[in-house]
Amino acid sequence: MKLSALERLRREIAARSAVDPRLAALVTRIAAIIGYDLRHEIRAVYQAECRRWIEALGPPTLDVLEISAGAAWRSLPFRSYATMDFPRYDICKDRLSGRFDLIIADQVFEHLLWPYRAARNVFAMLKPGGHFLVMTPFLVRIHEVPVDCTRWTETGLSHFLAECGFPLAHIRTGAWGNRASVRANFVTWARVGWRRRFPNETAWPLSVWALAQKPTALSSFDTEPIQDDRS
Repeated sequence: MKLSALERLRREIAARSAVDPRLAALVTRIAAIIGYDLRHEIRAVYQAECRRWIEALGPPTLDVLEISAGAAWRSLPFRSYATMDFPRYDICKDRLSGRFDLIIADQVFEHLLWPYRAARNVFAMLKPGGHFLVMTPFLVRIHEVPVDCTRWTETGLSHFLAECGFPLAHIRTGAWGNRASVRANFVTWARVGWRRRFPNETAWPLSVWALAQKPTALSSFDTEPIQDDRS
């Protein structure tokens, strides 16, 4: 794939910024001045959609837990906000004692060796009627952080969550992508830049997300512990 001189320059700046905090800070300031959006393109649409979903839940009423937290959600006006970060906690085997109205996993579940166990632990940490918001990539290259294991379509993600205890009728999904954006992410993570339009081609999703609600009345399956067969 032949790159333009501008794209080669952008990638060189991105590579150097990743290892030079002073250059990264300078790039951030310049981008803000010229209106260049440094967010990864793969995140732009789902972050906007998921923010609307969260706002509809009423952030000031929510006790929130984020798994392997980033910067996107912690600034919302939640009643409380906690994190469960790796390696101190492993969502595949650990549970916190608290119970939450909303648990967020943003670009986490594709990296889990045991996603079913993780989702069951999420389920157990939700209050009855609480919500799980999960976002994952689809048509992107493997990125080992520290491993890369799984991809889901909207159908696959909704049925995976249903298998973990969330009723299908209480699961909403979304997806976004297009062929041009898939190509743009072949070598590096494309930035939003000056884009203001994000056309969607349903056969080419880069990102997939879901909001699942835990039932208010629980069965024995909903409270049983996960059997860990690792030895």
